[in-house]
Amino acid sequence: MGDSPLDLALRRLHDAVGALEAAGARVIEVEKNGAASAGEIAALSADRVRLAEELDALNARASRLDMNNRDVSRRLDIAMDTIRSVLAGRDG
Repeated sequence: MGDSPLDLALRRLHDAVGALEAAGARVIEVEKNGAASAGEIAALSADRVRLAEELDALNARASRLDMNNRDVSRRLDIAMDTIRSVLAGRDG
């Protein structure tokens, strides 16, 4: 004899509950991975902001150093010209 209609219904119900549990587990796993990805994205964004701020600070420092370098170079040129003038006056 075959299974009774009740046995068939219970088996189908059992299979459906198993499929539902498996689907729920997959959803939970996807949500965990999504939360982890969101956390990683947030950390990367924070790193990008920090690095951009550091780059801006370094660019500003490089600009200041360049200006100071030009000023020192100009002053050295003036000093060398003055020394040449003094030496030329002594020789003449």
